Amino acid sequence: MRVLVTGASGFVGRHLVRRLIADGHAVTCVMRRGGRSDFNAKPVSLAWIDDIADEADWATKLQGVEVVVHLAARVHVMRETSADPLAHFRRANVLGSRRLAEAAVMAGVRRFVFFSSIKVNGERTDERPFRAGDPPAPDGPYAVSKFEAEQQLWQVADKGATEFVVVRPPLVYGPGVGGNFQRLVNWVRRGIPLPLGALYRPRSMVSANNLVDFTALCLVHPRAADQVFLVSDGADWSTTELVTAIATALKRRPLLVAVPPRALKLAANLVGRGEVADRLCDALQVDIRKNHELLCWRPAESRTCALEDTVRALDEGQC
Repeated sequence: MRVLVTGASGFVGRHLVRRLIADGHAVTCVMRRGGRSDFNAKPVSLAWIDDIADEADWATKLQGVEVVVHLAARVHVMRETSADPLAHFRRANVLGSRRLAEAAVMAGVRRFVFFSSIKVNGERTDERPFRAGDPPAPDGPYAVSKFEAEQQLWQVADKGATEFVVVRPPLVYGPGVGGNFQRLVNWVRRGIPLPLGALYRPRSMVSANNLVDFTALCLVHPRAADQVFLVSDGADWSTTELVTAIATALKRRPLLVAVPPRALKLAANLVGRGEVADRLCDALQVDIRKNHELLCWRPAESRTCALEDTVRALDEGQC
């Protein structure tokens, strides 16, 4: 097939494009003008945009395209500087997604796969994991914009024959990951004592390999049409377990201090990092039984192998 991927130069985008090429698809990589691309050979073509919300030439880019995978987004940031963050999120994530979806319908695209976020379900779980059919409970501008984008896409879906699929991943990791996951690996490598030794609430994550494997199935499986899916590795880590596993992969002894979660949250709030502490301390689990029951999909890669590969790649990058 010919597949158009927005956000192709991002972390998940690079993993997905490599998988699509391996599967024999022709890929159009849509990237912000001036960005870097590692994909310079057939069957990859490059398409550049300045602003996804203002893009006026989707019709040309979508010629011959059978499937769109929409990854591009204004992403959640820990220290927001905009005076009106929701307006900025809405412009990129809601308006930009709707305009692309409308163009895809007009171009006769068969299927449109939209990457949303588990934050649409909420920030934490208590009694049971999130399920795809749960009532959304987005909290914060980023999550609200992703939920509103989903709603816009379902409205567009009613106007044509294009099939829509929504995927809501939790934290994604793998070789090349950055952000807080990379920082955590660096701290463990450097032997920095971490106050994370009493954080045992489980959190779902998904390796990039498992995420793109599931996405590749969503491109073609008839029963994926017009569905919402949550996706994970199928086995969860607590923060304490994750740090210990990272240290094991680095062949180091984890230096963990058992600070009670309540005290850790209090200290983090005092320095303006309460959101980080919430992510470390609170449970956030997803139920992926729907993926097996509907699509016969199970994670192809174990969480242990995925973590070891990620840590090895990050460690080699520091050598």
